[in-house]
Amino acid sequence: MKSLKNTSWVLASLALILVSMANVQARELPDFTELVEQASDAVVNISTTQKITTGRMNLPEGIEIPDLPEGSPFGDLFKHFFGEQGGPRMPHPQEAKSLGSGFIISKDGYILTNNHVVKDADEVIVRLEDRRELKAEIIGTDARSDVALLKIKADNLPVVKIGKSDVLKVGEWVLAIGSPFGFERSATAGIVSAKGRALPRENYVPFIQTDVAINPGNSGGPLFNLDGEVVGVNSQIYSRTGGYMGLSFSIPIEVAMDVAKQLKEHGKVSRGWLGVLIQDVTLELAESFGMSKPQGALIAKVMSDSPAEGAKLQVGDIVVSFNGKEIERSSSLPPVVGSTPIGKKVPVKVIRGGRSQTLWVKLGELPSQDEMIAKAETSKTTSDNSLDVSVADLTDDQRKELGIDAGILVETVGDGAAGDAGIREGDIILRIDSKPVKNIDEFEKMIEKLPVGKSIAILIQRRGGPIFLALKVPEPE
Repeated sequence: MKSLKNTSWVLASLALILVSMANVQARELPDFTELVEQASDAVVNISTTQKITTGRMNLPEGIEIPDLPEGSPFGDLFKHFFGEQGGPRMPHPQEAKSLGSGFIISKDGYILTNNHVVKDADEVIVRLEDRRELKAEIIGTDARSDVALLKIKADNLPVVKIGKSDVLKVGEWVLAIGSPFGFERSATAGIVSAKGRALPRENYVPFIQTDVAINPGNSGGPLFNLDGEVVGVNSQIYSRTGGYMGLSFSIPIEVAMDVAKQLKEHGKVSRGWLGVLIQDVTLELAESFGMSKPQGALIAKVMSDSPAEGAKLQVGDIVVSFNGKEIERSSSLPPVVGSTPIGKKVPVKVIRGGRSQTLWVKLGELPSQDEMIAKAETSKTTSDNSLDVSVADLTDDQRKELGIDAGILVETVGDGAAGDAGIREGDIILRIDSKPVKNIDEFEKMIEKLPVGKSIAILIQRRGGPIFLALKVPEPE
């Protein structure tokens, strides 16, 4: 009897524990209902119209539509493309429409959205929560950040609360409200998957990555934290199908608001410019530069007449800190530089020759387009070598055209150490182990002295851009 009582007590205790765990889990799951009710009024639907002109082809001179039987489908086909009797069809305008989202940031009608939502639009219509439809003026756009600022004529509008994205933590709950596929006021929730993501062609935005379901029409809508504050602007997704696949990217609200302020005050966006081309430091490159671990942004090129050149930054320097902010990866440097005021003199900590030193640089303004360097022409002078690569000297005219003082052209690459390092045909070898390669004779002497089994940094130029690779001469079999 006593054993039965003990068993009952144990079962009752387990039941209480399970109930308690369920209650704790229920409390940890967020309730978004209040957030949606309070914030959705300031989220708007944006529709754009773009006028495009289409025309139909004319038959070549002297050619007429053949005499086809009445009702022939081929006759209809000819008339569709060439008109009656092959006569000219005048171009006629058509309208292309698109949908997106946005949110109100001021009571007098300023609205944030994405640049790609309103790009090339002839008319922008904003639909408010109370079903009013108002024509919007495009105050300004910024393609680099994918941010646009609109203005509608209205007063006492509901506005969103602006938060801080820099305090977000990976794993934190977030909510998006927008108009996916035109379905207004749609709310989707998820967590922050990562911060400071760099995407191709988007170097100046440290994106917030989430798993919030974002689809066409969500672009430009707000990303909220649990306090109902906007922490990001939903911008794009990663997808192989065109639909949502669990990877969504939002522009940090600090970036978007800074862009909006500049667009409102100046009509354009200015960013700080250092004037370097950079890449990540791999484990092999870290070893070749005498570093204990990979970190920082490796400078592969210093542009002429740039702030970097004026500050005596050099190719091969590794930027580990900029204006007091630690640079862990190369993708961390452009957003920090871009957000630094133009003309400000800031400290840049670099690793050079295995030693740390600090330089001071006065930032310039980021040019609208970076200059591209022409591709080298093939030279006739070649030489075989122990790396199983055929190279050629560059002429003085080729070096002048490329804007380089030294370098040799790679013509063919075999299966040896050069190919293993990632060197390709058409690359220009600029430096080996921090020493410039002036010609084939120097190249041959340098590779004869390369240590076996150790990674050596080699700087090459590819498609106009410099890249460091890690070259390792294998031990003899």
